[in-house]
Amino acid sequence: MDKIEATFLGHPRGLFLLFFVEMWERFSYYGMRALLIFYLTKHWLFSDGKSNLIYGAYTALVYITPAIGGYVADRWLGQRKAVVFGAVLLSFGHILMGFEGDKATIGLALNVFWLALAFIIVGSGFLKANVSVIVGQLYNRTDLRRDSAYTIFYVGINLGGALGPLIAGYLGETYGWSYGFGAAGLCMVLGLLTFVFGRPLLQGRGEPTNLMRLQAKTAGFSLERWIYAGGVAMVGLVWLLIQYQSVVGYLLGVAGAMLLGYVSWIAITTLTRDERDRIFAAIFLMFGVILFLALFEQAGSSLNLYTDRFVDRGGIKASLFQSVNSIFIILLGPVLAAVWVWLGKTGWNPSAPAKFGMSLLQLGFSFLLLVWGAKSAGTALTPVFFIIAFYFFQTTAELFLQPVGLSAMNRLAPVHMASLIMGTWFLANAFGEYGASLIAYATGGSGTDGALLGKAGYLSVYTTGGWAAIGAGALVLAVSPFIKKLMHLDTLEDEAPRTKG
Repeated sequence: MDKIEATFLGHPRGLFLLFFVEMWERFSYYGMRALLIFYLTKHWLFSDGKSNLIYGAYTALVYITPAIGGYVADRWLGQRKAVVFGAVLLSFGHILMGFEGDKATIGLALNVFWLALAFIIVGSGFLKANVSVIVGQLYNRTDLRRDSAYTIFYVGINLGGALGPLIAGYLGETYGWSYGFGAAGLCMVLGLLTFVFGRPLLQGRGEPTNLMRLQAKTAGFSLERWIYAGGVAMVGLVWLLIQYQSVVGYLLGVAGAMLLGYVSWIAITTLTRDERDRIFAAIFLMFGVILFLALFEQAGSSLNLYTDRFVDRGGIKASLFQSVNSIFIILLGPVLAAVWVWLGKTGWNPSAPAKFGMSLLQLGFSFLLLVWGAKSAGTALTPVFFIIAFYFFQTTAELFLQPVGLSAMNRLAPVHMASLIMGTWFLANAFGEYGASLIAYATGGSGTDGALLGKAGYLSVYTTGGWAAIGAGALVLAVSPFIKKLMHLDTLEDEAPRTKG
């Protein structure tokens, strides 16, 4: 096993390289996301329902493709090369988002828009799961710093998530869509350059396990080039899919059933009893994240529209509120990272399943608090305090689940299945994202201005979602001791990290 010698703040320096890479990538993603629902309703003039479905199909596909990117990285490409390729595709996509066109070129402009989304979706597939896997490869599986490392990494994600809406959102809503999307594209290029020039800090992590196989030629081209060509071809396929949002739901169902069956088959037929149980524990956590994201991801769609139409914002651009969650994560993330380490040393650290249950309870409370505040205001606009409070409890819920979930996936999976399991985790995220689009659709129907159901439509859906989350959280807490047993933490052993082959 290679020794990890160079550290900063008690962690490998490679962690902070990945911190900044994700910061720039998340700037581009969240900056673009803060504008997307408004771009769809105000620029393209799609109805609320259509816009929410497009938004949901896009975010769902962003989480489907990591299953493919993770598999390719595990089997052939290695995580580092996959991240570079993904970053190149993402850069193309975000730059294309800056092309608005005019009335004379509306057909071309709309097709360029679909193509931009396709580049971003496929690029995310190669980058998203594999960056998270490299973080895990910097640590032994029993290292107590792992939850802390993923929380620090998650703060990097949300530093970009805070700056993106503040800068790109402001530019887009104030000066024009192309300015906001252009800023997102520039920062994605910065993320790519950061990763390329910071490679030595990774100490060989994430390299292909069989470089000779990757360079072997078929029909005049190396396997590596064929993989890149396949990735570009996938952009064309996604360009078609994103235009037919209902197809994405069917694709999710088929892909989910196939991938879940494949992972379960491997677990049952090839793994030891403890390894198999850990995979089943991971699958349980994946179902938890589906419900979580179906409600949590209202932020970028229905809640973004609600904030724009029914909240007393004091003149602040609605897209800027998309940064509030990330700002809270930056403030609270280091605190919880330290708390997890301290509780780990004292033996009182809650298990990952227990943290998931606590997360769902906080998520449900955030919705019920917002509904109470909105109803208390009567026919007046909802006081902005309740939106801020909503995001506060959404943030604490997220910190109990997402970084812990990333750490658990990497910890519970055997090394040879690391990217596959991380990809499956992101596929579960995709189910949550698509579910979020259906919930968002229910808040306003197909009206172009949210007038079909109005404020009451939002509050009715949010009430139901809040109580559903609280009920699910109580159930997860009740079964968490059993799920913890399936994790077999007492027999968990370190495995040598994958290095250059």
